[in-house]
Amino acid sequence: MRSTSKIVITCPPKINVHLAKEVEQLGFKIHKVDRMGVQIIGSFNDTMKLNLHLRTGYRVLYQIHSFKAVHPDDLYKAVKKFPWEEYIKPDGYVSIQSYVKNDFIRDTKFANLRFKDGIADRYMAKFDKRPNSGSDTSQTVIFLHWQLDNCNIYIDTSGETIAKHGYRKIPFKAPMLEALAAATILASEWDKKSNFINPMCGSGTLAIEAALMAIEKPPGLMRENFGFMHIIGYNYMYWDKIVKEAKEKVIETDILPYKIIASDLSPEALSAARTNARNAGVEHLITFKKGDFRETIVPEGNGVVFLNPEYGERLGDEKELESIYNYIGDFFKKRCSGYMGYVFTGNLNLAKKIGLRAKRRIEFFNGKIDARLLEYELYAGTKRG
Repeated sequence: MRSTSKIVITCPPKINVHLAKEVEQLGFKIHKVDRMGVQIIGSFNDTMKLNLHLRTGYRVLYQIHSFKAVHPDDLYKAVKKFPWEEYIKPDGYVSIQSYVKNDFIRDTKFANLRFKDGIADRYMAKFDKRPNSGSDTSQTVIFLHWQLDNCNIYIDTSGETIAKHGYRKIPFKAPMLEALAAATILASEWDKKSNFINPMCGSGTLAIEAALMAIEKPPGLMRENFGFMHIIGYNYMYWDKIVKEAKEKVIETDILPYKIIASDLSPEALSAARTNARNAGVEHLITFKKGDFRETIVPEGNGVVFLNPEYGERLGDEKELESIYNYIGDFFKKRCSGYMGYVFTGNLNLAKKIGLRAKRRIEFFNGKIDARLLEYELYAGTKRG
């Protein structure tokens, strides 16, 4: 294992700025920021720290090899020469993931197959046995990035994506991915000193992420398995050390000096949100209320009011949702004076129905949907734009 190497932390477009800030706050120097992630130079142990603490990252990739390859046979030969026995046990399990943009490859599955063949043939020659392989990402995961003739091989130290934070056992309809929810909260610059109000809470992801930030609980504490744990030489003592340190920094409290409120009209949604919050260890920090979002309690003072309404995928749906977006504008104007209002939506036509002038329009993607986090300054007497 190299003492240091390139580490790539991946994310979707538009999250990279927030991810870079997180990485810097952990004490790392940014080597490069691009559209799909952040690069640093670090040790294999550093990947453990990143997996433990990052809220907005998707995968933490540790580079172990790079070479030139034009044809699939070139890939096979280079893979077969590489000393995989230093990383993967002969009786282990490996999943190959890839990004391939090469004239000879029309289906990445073929590149993955040639990659697996190279590993298997090396082990059979050396040990007369080989690791099992398949799509399961709960053990050793190797990532191939092959563009033109440039091949870079990484250990995916996350295994299963760290964009899922481990507490959401009941998703309820199409919820925001945890990493995206965290990124939108970071983009709002909520100060963790004022109220966080989440009407239309659905499965509770936004309120739960806010509560986790409030007590400084990193998402990696809610997970027991990572890809790095299945690599030969895994330093479990270092992992135990940083987990203990992270637990000691979690703010233990029965009550916050401000309110985190989550409301929804659906009893099923609230039940899911409570269960998810309980799994995250923050149920006691969130006030859950059943009711129409327009009746959500907004305490005197200040803070943020955060909504993630439906977007409407079909024209008929969009028409039905127009009144909801109009009511959001009225709710902001009548009930939320002194707060900052935020609406996350993937439908800018519906956003116009809010009827208030957005102070900021922050770009995001929700899957493949081009979305915006709209920011509204809600002072007394807010006028419609």
